[in-house]
Amino acid sequence: MAKKLSIADLQLKGQKVLMRVDFNVPLDKDGRILDDARIAAALPSIKYVLDQGGALILMSHLGRPKGPTPQLSLAPCAKRLSEMLGKPVLMAPDCIGNETERLAKNLTPGQTLLLENLRFHRGEEEPDANPSFARRLAGLGDLYINDAFGTAHRAHASTVEIARYFPGKAAAGFLMEKEIQFLGQALLHPTRPFYAIIGGAKISTKIGTLKALLHKVDGVFIGGGMAYTFFKAQGIPIGDSIHEDAFIDEAREILAESQKLGVKFLLPQDNVVVEHFSNDAPSRVVNSQQGVLSGFQGVDIGPKTVHQYVAALQKAATVFWNGPMGVFEFSNFAAGTNAIAHALASLSAVTIVGGGESVAAVEAAHVADKMTHISTGGGAALEYIEFGKLPGIEALSDALVA
Repeated sequence: MAKKLSIADLQLKGQKVLMRVDFNVPLDKDGRILDDARIAAALPSIKYVLDQGGALILMSHLGRPKGPTPQLSLAPCAKRLSEMLGKPVLMAPDCIGNETERLAKNLTPGQTLLLENLRFHRGEEEPDANPSFARRLAGLGDLYINDAFGTAHRAHASTVEIARYFPGKAAAGFLMEKEIQFLGQALLHPTRPFYAIIGGAKISTKIGTLKALLHKVDGVFIGGGMAYTFFKAQGIPIGDSIHEDAFIDEAREILAESQKLGVKFLLPQDNVVVEHFSNDAPSRVVNSQQGVLSGFQGVDIGPKTVHQYVAALQKAATVFWNGPMGVFEFSNFAAGTNAIAHALASLSAVTIVGGGESVAAVEAAHVADKMTHISTGGGAALEYIEFGKLPGIEALSDALVA
């Protein structure tokens, strides 16, 4: 992939800078922000533009609204960003329209304007349905920066179409650059041995990634609910454990392919199982080869598996982790996930964590600062590994070669 133009390559002084950020933050029922990590992640790029004398116009989506939805307004994000910057952030009533254009036109260097939720307009997610939407957004600024890696896998108006209006002036922000550096370099050209730890409930959302990883890694460690689809594919009883019958054939293909390629494909040796899906349910540990009795369901990897995975990880030079090892939101069944988090924290390897639940797990274990890189995009990270490129990155201008 050609190196992309960087925010640091642009002359920002006196320019109106349109920046796509990912302020898709969780809100409570009263519209209060529960976690501002995504806003904080964009601060280096935001501060850089303002320090360089640019006037900054920020764009983001929030949630999945169908048309204007007051409870999904970005106003709480404007307020939080203003607190973080220690200066006012103007809030536009919409992302396009006469009043928004007036606010953008009157913006002066050092000022910040946040546009209202892009997804209040159908043209954001369906650019072909309303081609004028991207054009009107583009008309607000002189330069374009994309710092929203979490949406780079979506070919939306604000991530792909808009870049066409800024030939030679569509750049990656600092956060986007960091993601490209770690995911692009470390995962596509890793130092070996390279291991991937893949968990989570569903195999269906990670089939493509698993198939791609088999051609890149030295070993895959499986945990979470998806393990039971692999067990069932081998004829091992899984009781009432979560699984996806529609993907059993593909699970068999992945197991066969890993053997053919000589890639270690580790499934749990033992599992923690319960009769009732609740934090206080009595649990027992069962050997994986014996399987899970009817009426029971798996909720975590067992102690033997933890020992095996942690021991194997000691040899790693690069590790990618996506997805918890069990029902880690239940504190009694978070042991497997916590053990992996602490094991990665103790390694001298390059450790990359991607996906909301895995990120939450390393934060809950208080070891986030020990990871080499925490990706801000779960789906985007998986697609980047699978395809080696993303539409939101491809759309950016190539760097000027000296």
